[in-house]
Amino acid sequence: MKAHNDTLRDYGIATLRIALGTMFIAHGLLKILVFGLAGTAGFFESVGMPGFAAYIVAPAEVLAGLALVVGFRTRLVAAASLPILLGALSVHVGNGWVFSAPNGGWEYPAYLVIAAAAQVLLGAGAFALDQRPVVPARAMPQAA
Repeated sequence: MKAHNDTLRDYGIATLRIALGTMFIAHGLLKILVFGLAGTAGFFESVGMPGFAAYIVAPAEVLAGLALVVGFRTRLVAAASLPILLGALSVHVGNGWVFSAPNGGWEYPAYLVIAAAAQVLLGAGAFALDQRPVVPARAMPQAA
């Protein structure tokens, strides 16, 4: 029974990882393909953040998303995404609870902070590159 529960837990962790990664990819591509990096930089400046950060944040979101989806360095990537998510939370915290409120509320960015923190604690789960066994190098013949 324990092995079955461990498998279900690993599937649940993988579901969180893949969903979080997909969200990062979608938001990064939104900044790049829909708003454009210049438009995103303008938005960043309008909320008091440096505009050049858009040129770092958008590709970082896409790369973090891809890494999370495939389960590469899951804990490190999730931890590295926290400053981005906390920055998003800081932008929305004064707008009220509901994210559909004007300028977006804070509950969705707060949820993403918690999801990323949980991923740091949980690791990669099933179907992750992190879970692949390391194949040891072939032993070198010993000199006689």
